[in-house]
Parts: sequence; structure tokens; C-alpha cells
Amino acid sequence: MCPGSFDPVTNGHLDIVGRASRLFDEVIIGVLINQAKTGLFTEDERIEMLREVTKGYDNVRVLAFRGLLVDFCRANDAAVVVKGLRAVSDFDYELQMAQMNIGLAGVETLFMPTNPLYSFLSSSLVKEVAKWGGDVSAHVPDMVAARLAERLAT
Repeated sequence: MCPGSFDPVTNGHLDIVGRASRLFDEVIIGVLINQAKTGLFTEDERIEMLREVTKGYDNVRVLAFRGLLVDFCRANDAAVVVKGLRAVSDFDYELQMAQMNIGLAGVETLFMPTNPLYSFLSSSLVKEVAKWGGDVSAHVPDMVAARLAERLAT
């Protein structure tokens, strides 16, 4: 299970998904639907973009979920959550989540260090740069860059 909001999906996300797809028979990308937050892209748009950019992986599925990640893992027979870590600050937060997940449902967490090319990259940063007209094409798939430009055009 590779969970996240993916608003939008970045090349860093895809690096983790691609690496996980080589380690596991099946990888589920779990798109978190948080109704308390308004994303730049709707849940359907995020799912559509993820399906498009991962169509080259035969063992990757994209599904939406609400609520607890461990419940979603159980419902989909996913025993491992794969999380990319960019920095020590990510580890502090993710370790607490991993410990809670194993305590709640026995779901393991695999921490995967981010490729150094993507160590600074986040969806929030991509959106901020794109909002101000910056070129994010090196950080997201081409179709995502086009969708960002279209959505943020003023």
C-alpha cells in the first residue's frame, strides 16, 4: 500500500511506487479522500492522473479511501505500507504513524529513502511554484504539468 493525497502526483511519488512494484506482487496506491480539505484536484482527477501515469505497471492499482489507513489495508489484504522518507523530519512523523498502525492492526511499514533527486519535492511545493508561473515540468509527469498549468491559469 502506497498511501497519500497525491494532489498532485509527483515524480518522487512515482519513484517510490515504481520501486515498491519491484518488491511486491501487487501495489495499491491509496488516494486519501479528506473531506475536511479542499484539494487543487478532485479525488476523481487525482485517481485519473495516477492511473494514467502508472499504466505501465501491471501490478499497480489505484483506489480511493476514507478513514483509517489500517481499515483500508485490511479491506484490501495489504500487509505492508510503503512510505518514502525525504528527511529526518519525515521519519519522526512517519515512525509514530507506523507504530500506531502496527498496534491497531498489525500492518507493517516499510520506510524507503527517497531518491536524492526528489529529496526536496512535495506536492505542496509543486503547487506553490506552479501557482506563480514557475516551471515544474522536471518534477511531475508531463500530463500533470499540463493539468497544473490549465488549473492555475489566471
